[in-house]
Amino acid sequence: MRKTFMIWALVAASVLALGLGLLMWTTSLPRAFETRRAEAMAVPREDARLLTEADIADLPPPVRRYIALTGSIGRPVVTEITMEFEATMFDAPGAPGMTGPVVQYERFDLPRRLFLMTTRMKGLPVAVLHDFDSDHATMRVRLAGLVNVVDLGGPELTRTETVTILNDLCFYAPSRLVDERLTWTAIDDTRARVTFALGQNTVSAELVFNAEGELVDFISEDRGMLQKDGSLRILRWTTPLGTYRDFGGWRVASEGDAIWHLPEGPFTYGHMRLTHYEAK
Repeated sequence: MRKTFMIWALVAASVLALGLGLLMWTTSLPRAFETRRAEAMAVPREDARLLTEADIADLPPPVRRYIALTGSIGRPVVTEITMEFEATMFDAPGAPGMTGPVVQYERFDLPRRLFLMTTRMKGLPVAVLHDFDSDHATMRVRLAGLVNVVDLGGPELTRTETVTILNDLCFYAPSRLVDERLTWTAIDDTRARVTFALGQNTVSAELVFNAEGELVDFISEDRGMLQKDGSLRILRWTTPLGTYRDFGGWRVASEGDAIWHLPEGPFTYGHMRLTHYEAK
């Protein structure tokens, strides 16, 4: 009798483990990332035109210099990028950092942006997936492959992630700074303002360039910081980036920070180091 009980207990445990494994597989954010990336990549693209000096002639002078130094002139206007980062993220000022790999896929024509980070929180695996799909954005943080500790969407998040797309466009697809959805205002020899209209949202940022012509900071007042109650608090957001490197002929920033400017002082909540970059 005892032997029979043990056999059935082992069977039950095996079935439970199999069911749990199946549930984790079907709810996996990394799996969702790969599926959605494959879907986005399968959408036909228009033939990319070559960027010329004439295309950038009407842009503010520091923007023209920046585009030239990135190696964009004479090459196809970028539509699609894939990037990998090593990242450290902080949940709050003074909190311990969570370190892990990030993979990001983006198409600027659709637009589509997928950002996946995997890390650990208090010893448990955590996955973070941002998904901007045409005109709406979602953000999920999943603990142990099973429990969503953040599950966010809606107009406010979409507007916030529109700022993120603008940031990516400026730093990692500089040939697209001729995009018709952008409007430029000259400020001086090292600064320019850009406005980005996408769907229902129009967001803007000030771009800061150094003496060498590199884009070294992005300042926006239109992005929201996630609060504990799930709301988004609009704050100044900056991304000082630098350490420009060559990736297959494209010269782009490879390291920097993401900073919220709180009333009590700046909070650097993320540090990123670019390890892989592809552009098409």
